[in-house]
Amino acid sequence: MRKFLTFLCCALVSQAFAQRSSDNWDLRHCIEHAIEFNITVKQADIQARIAALQAKQAKYNVYPYAEGSSSTGVRFGRSIDPTTNTFATSQFLYQNFGVNAGFQVYNYGRLKNAQQVAQFNAQAALADAARAANDVSFNVATYYLQVLAAKEQTKIAEVQIAQTQNQYNITRKRVDAGALPELNIAEMEAQLAADSSNYYTAKGNYEQTLLALRALLNLDVDVLFGIETPKIDSIPIEPLSELEPALVYDLALQFQPLQKANAFRIKAAEKNILVTKAQMYPTITLGGNLSTNFSNSFKKASGIPTIVGYSPITGYEPIVVMNNVNYYIQDPVYKISQRSRTFGELWEGYTNQLSNNFGQNIGINISVPIFNAFSAKTNYAVSKLQLKLAQLTKDQGDLTLRQDIYTAYSNAVTALQKFNAGKKTVESAEKAYMYATKRFEVGLLSSLDLITNQNNLLRAKITQLNAQYDYVFKMKLLEFYKGQGLKY
Repeated sequence: MRKFLTFLCCALVSQAFAQRSSDNWDLRHCIEHAIEFNITVKQADIQARIAALQAKQAKYNVYPYAEGSSSTGVRFGRSIDPTTNTFATSQFLYQNFGVNAGFQVYNYGRLKNAQQVAQFNAQAALADAARAANDVSFNVATYYLQVLAAKEQTKIAEVQIAQTQNQYNITRKRVDAGALPELNIAEMEAQLAADSSNYYTAKGNYEQTLLALRALLNLDVDVLFGIETPKIDSIPIEPLSELEPALVYDLALQFQPLQKANAFRIKAAEKNILVTKAQMYPTITLGGNLSTNFSNSFKKASGIPTIVGYSPITGYEPIVVMNNVNYYIQDPVYKISQRSRTFGELWEGYTNQLSNNFGQNIGINISVPIFNAFSAKTNYAVSKLQLKLAQLTKDQGDLTLRQDIYTAYSNAVTALQKFNAGKKTVESAEKAYMYATKRFEVGLLSSLDLITNQNNLLRAKITQLNAQYDYVFKMKLLEFYKGQGLKY
């Protein structure tokens, strides 16, 4: 038994040293870390940034557009020379330049309404990011309170062990003096073992809840981590009279991020109806372009042309008929020698061609949807259904919020009643244990009765502690719904 007690004391000392050497975080530190490193919050933040960029792009879409183009290459075989617009069979180098610009003069407000759709979606995404941060904060606070409760239960178990150990020492002296039978010391040893088991159970529960909080904070396993233990009585709590469910619900509709996001999505759906409706109307665009090009054959004439013969000119009547033979006017046939151009010669006349081939145009384009497989009409009908869906989503969210708030208020009232009742239970158990201890010390009470009173006090303290943390949690939940965030 002494070896067991020595081992238990060493365990308690080592745990206390570990708690002192660990990095203890308060609730504010935990929440700030979770918001910064939680994956869900990061995803929501990225979605909000994407939506903001899309809103910015929708704003830019109403501006005129301009784009430039250029191409350079070599053509082979039979193709059209872009500078002469005739067919050529030889290789030639080509290059062209162009600038196009345009502006939508009329589109039935499609671009303007699309811009508003993107803006409302961006605001909804920001509300979603705030909701993700609130959810993580609330989850961190929930786990934090659970860790605190488990930590306090561990301390209660330690005090219980110390009390039992003190009673064990007193009983041992009295048994050794022959004032009490051996049964008493056996009962104390059994109680000490039970208290030790309760301690290790509470310690394991504390470690498990701490691991759950660590996972929520996305902390590495090698990071020293513990939590500070504030005074539970010092945590600010609003009076229950200021948290009436009807008042809380009215405020929650204004401040809860989910309700804000749903409201923005309804506005976006309303504007999207106008966007899809505009697709069924004409679009007028004012535009123009500038273009020029250059080309040069890979071959170049070399030397003086020589006459190699003559050929009659087709399309003319014969000028002389002798002995039934027609004689026509003939053109000489020349032979032209060619050689390959050097790289520098390929670019001969570059500036002149660009100047001579420079062209401009400006015009108005009218696009009228005549038949597009009813896609525009279908999109318009779908957008109206999407508005109804967004409204139903908002109604469902508001209904769920109302139910949650009224449930939370009912739970808070019950938790407060249990907390007040637990105070009286602890007071009664403490008095009973105090009287039992005094009677035991003078030999008027058996060790079994003393152990029973001690266990009653332990259960009352644990029950009261749980009731207190449960009450604080329920009240914080109401404050959270009220839109005040988490006050700590």
